[in-house]
Amino acid sequence: MRIETSWFRAFIRKHQKAALVLFFIGGFIWDSLTLGRIDRLYDITVLCTYLTSLTICLYLYNLADDGKWKGSFIERFEEYLPLAIQFFIGGLSSAFVIYFSKSVSLSKTISFFIILVFLLFANELLKKRLSNKYLQFGAYFFVNFIFFSFFLPVLIKEMNTSVFILSGAISLTTTLILIFYIYIVSPATRAEIRIHKMLAIVFGIYIVINLSYYFNLIPPVPLALETGMAAHSIGKENGHYRVTYETDEWYIFWRKHRIKYAHKPGEPVYIFSSIFAPTDLKKSISHRWKWFSPFTNRWEVIENISFDITGGRDEGYRGYSYKDNMMDGKWRVDVITVEELVLGVIDFEIETDSLSRPQNLVTKVY
Repeated sequence: MRIETSWFRAFIRKHQKAALVLFFIGGFIWDSLTLGRIDRLYDITVLCTYLTSLTICLYLYNLADDGKWKGSFIERFEEYLPLAIQFFIGGLSSAFVIYFSKSVSLSKTISFFIILVFLLFANELLKKRLSNKYLQFGAYFFVNFIFFSFFLPVLIKEMNTSVFILSGAISLTTTLILIFYIYIVSPATRAEIRIHKMLAIVFGIYIVINLSYYFNLIPPVPLALETGMAAHSIGKENGHYRVTYETDEWYIFWRKHRIKYAHKPGEPVYIFSSIFAPTDLKKSISHRWKWFSPFTNRWEVIENISFDITGGRDEGYRGYSYKDNMMDGKWRVDVITVEELVLGVIDFEIETDSLSRPQNLVTKVY
């Protein structure tokens, strides 16, 4: 056993640079294969375990430079702590990307994909890599904040701006407690960092996330628009929706419906949406129909149509709206909450022609 352990230790020391990235990617892949619903007991347990383990590893790692663990069993595992930190950050980040990517509006989540890439390569850009305490606690606060923004609505069965603000306050408080505690008990940490600089980084991240939420750069987690499309007809039968819509050519795989909508005069246009929400979470949702006016070169709100949703269904809560007397041109339907936070955007373009026929019509049951 000692030979195997020594071999593994020597291998990690030789390839530490690559091992850090591999452990980060390992956390990402593992979560991609195992996580699915934020309100599922397994998912909640995994995320809580990751965040708790990350907190413990940060504490152990930052006190190791003070010789705190000399002579204890923890000393044998000190050099593996960076790998553990990288794995848990990768696991949490990948989980958040999985949940955010449930939304059909990728443009609303792209900022967090960028942050994920930054977390993946930041230790390659900084000279001290993961030993840089500013990077450590900055990444910790980010994943901590997003964790509570997911977890708190699931816990209290309520999702609104006040809950998001409370999530940020909890994560900010817990992060500052950890930072100040380590700073007080660790002389090595006090020698390495400037506390005002650390606080500036943490509060900077806090402001950026809140501004991103305010300007709809991130979706109102944990709600997510799973399916959204313009349809020619929608019928309900035995608790299921039969949705008929146009599809694009096979190589346009990133959306379900065709943007060019073949419209006949007098026929209604339907918008179908399926929204994921955690179990027992209730929320009012609106379809905001907007038309791009060629006269003003602006999007004009035509109508808001609201309905309530109740979470718990794996495929999402289904709902639709429709309009008659459609005008030619570009249309956009924003799927929004009562706080006007955008879950997703459904784009299509009306081409009215009494002789035109819809292309590649399909009917799917939801």
